[in-house]
Amino acid sequence: MHGPELLLLLLGALIVTAIARRLNWSAPLVLVAVGLVVSFIPGVPEFEIDPHIILLLVLPPLLYSAALDSSYLNIRANLRPIGLLAVGLVLFTTLLVGITASLVFPDLPFAAALVLGAVVAPPDAVAAVAIGRKLGLQRRAMTLLVGESLINDATALTAFKVAVAAAVGTAMHPIASVWMFVYITAGGIAVGLVVGVAVRYLRKRLCEGVLESALGLLVPFGAYLLAEEGLHAFGIQFSGVLAVVVAGLYIGHNSPRGKYSTRLQDAAVWRSADVLLESFVFALIGLQVSSIISDVDLNVSLLLGAAAVVLAAIAARFIWMYPASYIPIYTSQRRREREGTPHLGQVTVIAWAGMRGVVTLAAAAAIPPEVPGRDIIVFCAFVVTISTLLLQGMTLPWVINKIGFEGDDARKDALAEAQVQHRAAQAAVTRLDEEIEDVPEHVRDQLRSLAEHRGNAAWERLGRQEEESPAAAYRRLRRVMLSAERDEFVKARDAGEIDDEVLFRVLRELDLEEAALSRE
Repeated sequence: MHGPELLLLLLGALIVTAIARRLNWSAPLVLVAVGLVVSFIPGVPEFEIDPHIILLLVLPPLLYSAALDSSYLNIRANLRPIGLLAVGLVLFTTLLVGITASLVFPDLPFAAALVLGAVVAPPDAVAAVAIGRKLGLQRRAMTLLVGESLINDATALTAFKVAVAAAVGTAMHPIASVWMFVYITAGGIAVGLVVGVAVRYLRKRLCEGVLESALGLLVPFGAYLLAEEGLHAFGIQFSGVLAVVVAGLYIGHNSPRGKYSTRLQDAAVWRSADVLLESFVFALIGLQVSSIISDVDLNVSLLLGAAAVVLAAIAARFIWMYPASYIPIYTSQRRREREGTPHLGQVTVIAWAGMRGVVTLAAAAAIPPEVPGRDIIVFCAFVVTISTLLLQGMTLPWVINKIGFEGDDARKDALAEAQVQHRAAQAAVTRLDEEIEDVPEHVRDQLRSLAEHRGNAAWERLGRQEEESPAAAYRRLRRVMLSAERDEFVKARDAGEIDDEVLFRVLRELDLEEAALSRE
């Protein structure tokens, strides 16, 4: 892919995304559909992508951005079900799809069939999360989908490496495979923590939000390369995907303690990056179809086999989801009291939200030429990707609406926010009284009134109601009060009284106010 073609692809993808958003359609699904149609237009060049570009330049920033916006506390609280999805389900899907592929394609060795299983095993939650957020899907379901998508890539890529090694005749002992998985997983987590701590230390000592954001842009690539390539000279290689995710979770969890300017700038930068990269990836998935078809001998047997693989990939998620959701709960009273019984509708929605995406695209392109049946594997992988994106993506809103379950997350959030906001307003007034010296009375009254207004506003959303200049004193003291309010909300988040989503929303309001105070 040359420079002009890449530029046209990015521009066209952004235009399609803009139109889809304006019409309130799902941009990822529209991009795939448009790309699929465009790929068959005569004269359109073939868009072949180097898998290393996807794994280095596209996947790390997307994962890092998602991790920054994710709740570490929610993921930690749901680590068991997330682990069952991100590790157990990926391995189960790899096995079931591998068995199915070996049956429908008799000439395909079982090891090569497992390569196909590993390629299509990890779902991409970008489209599912966008739809779920728009339709008010319960927070726990959203946490499971996001947490799964952050971690399952590492499992799938590890299974992919093991399956490829077996397919080319360099298979390792099963115990050695398990040890390799544990080794690269633990190493990736360690590298991510080291990068996160180091970056947070450096950002504290930088004087500008612009510099902090610039450093943040390097984090996903640095963490990925350090884990995958940095220690390669010593024969050590860890999971770059997990390193990126852990670094993002650590930095995102601690971002409320940083500068307001950095948070505002980071939010704008990563939203723009997400739109650009997601548009590029989903358009590229559609554009690949014609070239993939041209590489195989298209016949009824191949189409039926690919359809069987699609059904196996979808069925594996359902076969796994229900036992994995209910057996651990009903076999442990303590777990049942702590986590509650999963809503059947929530389990069904998560089972149906199994669209494949960027990792499947990159892994399929990365299959070595010496793997037997590579063309068939790549074709089936793209059929699974296109089919799940269009079939499940287009019907997921209908499934959510048909099930019709509603959570009370919004009501709980509003009540918790109002309670903490009341304490935050009191803390702000207390800090104001400590700082006041020779300040005009009307400035003090105005600041107190503003604190009371913020304290009452949250309840109203529930249905209830040297000698510095006065202006300089107002700005200084208001910043002190904003700091006190932030501290109170961060304490409440850390104590589990409010969710990260509430914290981020309130922090943005406080940050915008402080940004307005800082204008000269």
